Amino acid sequence: MSLSTSLAQHSAVRFREQALYRPRHVLLLADPAMAASAPLARNLREGGFTGTLTEASELSALAQVPDLAVLSLPPQAIEPAMAALSARGCHAVVVPGPAPGLAEIARRTGVRALGQGSFGICVPGIGLNASLSHLAPRRGRLALVGQSSALTRAVLDWAEAEAVGFSHVIGIGENDDLGFAHALDWLSRDPGTGAILLEIRRIKNRRMFISAARAAARMRPVVAIRAGGRLADPSGTSDAVMDAALRRAGVLRVEGLDDLLSAAETLARVKLVPGTGSGGGIALVANATGLGLLAADRVLAGGARLAELPPEALAALDIGLRPGWHGANPLILGPGSATALGEAAAMLAGLRQVDAVVALHAPVAGEDAATMAAALSAAAKATRAAPILVCWAGQATAGPQRGALAAAGLAVFPTPEGAVRGALHLLQDRQNRLAAAELPGRQVLALQPDRAAVAALLAGARAQGRLSLTEDEALAVLAAYGLPVVPGLVAADLKAAEDAATELGFPVVLKLRSPDIGRKTEIGGVALGLRSALAVREAAEAMLERAARERPGARLAGFLVQRQASGAQELRMRLGDDAMFGPFLGFGLGGTAADVLGDEGFDLPPLNHALALGLIGRTRAGPLLAGYRDHPAVDLDSVAGALVRLSQVAVDFPEIAALGVNPLFADAAGVMAADASCLLRPQGQMALLAVPPYPEEWVAPWTAKSGEVLLVRPVRPEDAEAHAEMFRRLTPEDVRWRFFSQLRELPAVQIARLTQIDYDREMAFVAVRRRADGAEDMLGISRLIREADGEHAEFAVVVDRAMKGQGLGRHLMQRLFDWAAATGIREVVGQILSDNVPMLAFIRALGFTTRRSPEDEDVVEARRSVPPPG
Repeated sequence: MSLSTSLAQHSAVRFREQALYRPRHVLLLADPAMAASAPLARNLREGGFTGTLTEASELSALAQVPDLAVLSLPPQAIEPAMAALSARGCHAVVVPGPAPGLAEIARRTGVRALGQGSFGICVPGIGLNASLSHLAPRRGRLALVGQSSALTRAVLDWAEAEAVGFSHVIGIGENDDLGFAHALDWLSRDPGTGAILLEIRRIKNRRMFISAARAAARMRPVVAIRAGGRLADPSGTSDAVMDAALRRAGVLRVEGLDDLLSAAETLARVKLVPGTGSGGGIALVANATGLGLLAADRVLAGGARLAELPPEALAALDIGLRPGWHGANPLILGPGSATALGEAAAMLAGLRQVDAVVALHAPVAGEDAATMAAALSAAAKATRAAPILVCWAGQATAGPQRGALAAAGLAVFPTPEGAVRGALHLLQDRQNRLAAAELPGRQVLALQPDRAAVAALLAGARAQGRLSLTEDEALAVLAAYGLPVVPGLVAADLKAAEDAATELGFPVVLKLRSPDIGRKTEIGGVALGLRSALAVREAAEAMLERAARERPGARLAGFLVQRQASGAQELRMRLGDDAMFGPFLGFGLGGTAADVLGDEGFDLPPLNHALALGLIGRTRAGPLLAGYRDHPAVDLDSVAGALVRLSQVAVDFPEIAALGVNPLFADAAGVMAADASCLLRPQGQMALLAVPPYPEEWVAPWTAKSGEVLLVRPVRPEDAEAHAEMFRRLTPEDVRWRFFSQLRELPAVQIARLTQIDYDREMAFVAVRRRADGAEDMLGISRLIREADGEHAEFAVVVDRAMKGQGLGRHLMQRLFDWAAATGIREVVGQILSDNVPMLAFIRALGFTTRRSPEDEDVVEARRSVPPPG
């Protein structure tokens, strides 16, 4: 049977996630000569797999179709084996060895693969150990997804010693076919996974990765480590951009294996409960002064706060503080504190001022360490407030106690530094995830760029065979997006330069104009503070002479004369391109020393006002903009607006590879760009943003039966307040019908989830009415969320009672159908309470078929196919 024939006969059978991540029948197809075959066979046999396990060296005798096949075969045998498996209905494989071109093989055969060079997959909950591990991972709630087999084995070895268990261990190897995004999508929905560790070398699809990571981080902590980032880019920019990308997704980035293991120790055992993690700080309690002071130093050095403990709480604590100790935090217990360490830790954990507690113990002669450890364990497990992390210092006597504490489920460390690092990871993870779900205000920067002017300018440069713009052209791009630029005139020759300076008014700045000279200051191509026509002429002559001497091949195109600007803070912002995550935005202190100062924060476009302010706040420039000494405060909103405008350029013109502004002058009156550069990509190349931009093409007006015109558009993060207001106007019956429960208020985290959507994964259309004050009232919303297969999606719709009977619900649903058809969704489904008679009549009129849910008789399932576009 030919490959094409077999695929045609089995085209109806598709890859299923369950076949890979929760298989019932696993096949090991192994060549005994392959080094991986023996350990794979041993691990599969000894893992206690609850399903069916089959081992074979060829497929001819295979009687039952497996869900998952592990292929330990020579490279030349991989594609025939995958084609044969596809013909039999198996569409999921793990490839531990080399398999050049695996992505193309997967495409040709229709079989999805982990690999090449995959560590394998472990699901301890079902006894599956289809991996190259030297030991079997124990069952737990930590998931590990990585590319390096060596690092994976190191983590598993540590985990066994620390009694840390796993829900999944997924080795994606070279990330050729199935990668991080696919694994994260599965883990984000897995109720048995409490936290996720990522070991990243290469991201294959930036947009899918950010989307999946963000979805996973909404539900549980996600921690990432990257090996080789500095080696790939010694400047550190690539690593900084990855930090920005992960932060945007709500993922905690850590440095080095030690940090990863510390984060794993913490997140596998403890978590912040609702109401904690608010910035109150860390509380320390120790049975030794030195440990307490070391821990306090590490808290402060890590950028966190020591919690301010209320005196009344300390006064009520009868635990016997060390004589002469008057500090409130850390608390230092007396030498005979016995079991008081646990009591004190539990008391501190219950205080609203405390986000996390670190309890520190040093060995004491004659103590009953086992009794103390048991008391501490009981206290930590009993508290339902702030988490308690433990430092049990030492090794000879402390090692066994740490083992007992770890086995009891506590996060325990051998040093104060390790315990504090764990607490910092815990708080940073909460901060990242809250920031990713932060509700912005209503403020939206209304941009009306002259896109046609920019397109014409870029086309003109290409027509001249140029990929780089002159400075005045780059400034014109920014001006087209509403960013103020320093007034200037282009002069073709010396006389024109003199005339331009006279027209602008002295003093002026003179700049050599050339598409081939990027940093003009390096050849004396910029002259400041010119106060006469003669000074302009002399400076221009000197520039031409030096350019001819130092850059003889450069094309010269006259001069740019600008009005002198002074007395403002010099900033820098730029649009750049990263090999892994694509377009990025950088911001920091500007001027000629900007590269030396090294002050630059990063984020990904698109930015809104809130994200821009966050970027500014992460730089050393941020505090300076608030004003200092004789420098007044800068108009911060104008600086944020400049970043939003630059971000929109990245959205609108993916052919731009780089666009930099330095300096961007900023003062109390606003901002003004004085110098800019712009580089285009080669013809036909376009950037892909890691974060989907706002889909402006889906914005359109709609007229109600009453004649009122509303705007119907995709939801955006700034709609959070309007969404909450609309919810409050809903009747209790409408709330129950929409949310299947009697909610009185939507939690902030749920509002964030409903307004901060991934436009590649879902769509929500809102109908809004503009008020006299410029704000908007939300009067209806429809939502469509893709299912994992990409071809089915679940809908929801609700309309304000003031708009019922106006046809708004029907229009909002039609907008969903249009979007579904345009994005390849084939069927729209929904669940409706059986007593929601109006909705049932409505969706039947729209062509939905309905039936009672087989799982809940109070729910009706509705389905409708989506016709293809056109």
